[in-house]
Amino acid sequence: MTESPGPIRSAVPGIAWPAIPGPEGAALLALQFQLEETQWWSPERLCQAQYHQLGLLLDHACETVPFYRERFDAAGFHPGGGIDAGSFAALPRLTRAELHAHGDALRSRAMPAAHAPVVEGQTSGSTGTPIRFLSTAVTRAFWEAFNLRDHLWHRRDLGLKLAALRPHQEARADTGLAIANWGPGIASAFVNGPAVLLHNSASLDRQIEWLVKEDPDYLLTLATNMVELAREMHRRGIRLKRLREARTYGETLSPEARAECEAMLGVKLVDMYTAQETGYLALQCPEHDHYHVQSEGVIVEILDDEGHPCAAGQTGKVVVTTLHNYAMPLIRYEIGDYAEPGAPCACGRGLPVIRRVLGRERNLAAAPDGGKYFPSFPAGVWADIAPIRQIQLVQKTPRRIEVRFAAARDLEGDEELRLTAALRKSLGHPYEFTFVRLEQVPRSASGKYEDFICEVGTLPTSR
Repeated sequence: MTESPGPIRSAVPGIAWPAIPGPEGAALLALQFQLEETQWWSPERLCQAQYHQLGLLLDHACETVPFYRERFDAAGFHPGGGIDAGSFAALPRLTRAELHAHGDALRSRAMPAAHAPVVEGQTSGSTGTPIRFLSTAVTRAFWEAFNLRDHLWHRRDLGLKLAALRPHQEARADTGLAIANWGPGIASAFVNGPAVLLHNSASLDRQIEWLVKEDPDYLLTLATNMVELAREMHRRGIRLKRLREARTYGETLSPEARAECEAMLGVKLVDMYTAQETGYLALQCPEHDHYHVQSEGVIVEILDDEGHPCAAGQTGKVVVTTLHNYAMPLIRYEIGDYAEPGAPCACGRGLPVIRRVLGRERNLAAAPDGGKYFPSFPAGVWADIAPIRQIQLVQKTPRRIEVRFAAARDLEGDEELRLTAALRKSLGHPYEFTFVRLEQVPRSASGKYEDFICEVGTLPTSR
């Protein structure tokens, strides 16, 4: 197994070494033992195992989930005959609109008892309509297993202190919350250090004050929040003395933002690709900045506009199939993201590579000539022109963009002209800009922040 992050927790009094874990810890370690082996399988062997598990799930879905029973019948698909790549690719995709509209019909009427209990959740809805979903004891076990894999891959010392800025329901924005460990799953298997939580709705001043006081070894927060923290701490000349690693989740992380954070914080930044309704989708490779799909839990397709798999370097829609959710199977689910697959990784793992996760449809810019693309305007484009703390572009028409910026004062002198020229050059099109100064660019209730939002109607397909 990969280098241990600390001593295993023993559940037997008087026995510390070798440790005898309790049932939950033993199950987590047993899954991790398998994941340590399967990550090195060939892509062909991984696919074979995925389709075996998928066949079991499709049988269950056809028998117990009304939505899929009707959909499979209409498509002339009968899962009892098995599944392969061709028949899988022919299955209709599930859209977010369908998941929202037919949520009850997507619930299993006869879930296996061993998967209980079932918990209902809801996505934040920060980039669209909130989605209701179900998780089970089994899906939570896999969540914990991939979480532990991430710790193992990046050789974290679980005995040290973790600080998390996230929308935790018990982590208040004023006082925060201290807990004895990194979470119940990890604590069931390993002796580990303390964790502190602060709700990320806290002001930037409060976040920095709290972080300086807590002085953590590891820091976890949303990607855009990490960028803001890094910039403001750098501006104030603040460094977290014990910090070993920064971790981000929940939002698109551009290469420019990654490099900026690493330079300002003085530590490595590790990102992950997750979604509340699907669990872990991909983890950052321990040797590179790209991501490995967690094939033991999900099938991830990246498809072009015609529904064909994208080649390495192409951008396409992310389509996800969860392999173990028997309460609410999500089969060929269009999660709403765009991503770019990568070539096989030099690390030797057979897990597929995602080179970049690019964002959602509403984060695509509409070009004046009718195309669409993901815009890039890193801080290096605008930070030296005016004392701007934060910037957000909102596209109103194919030719006009509203620039919302947070700053202590309005733009002065030739700053507006210089900023217009810089943004046009970075975006690659002669947009017209209007500028609106705010005290702070607002975030969603979940703390997410989008630096580009397109409010133009239905965008044309890419060329």
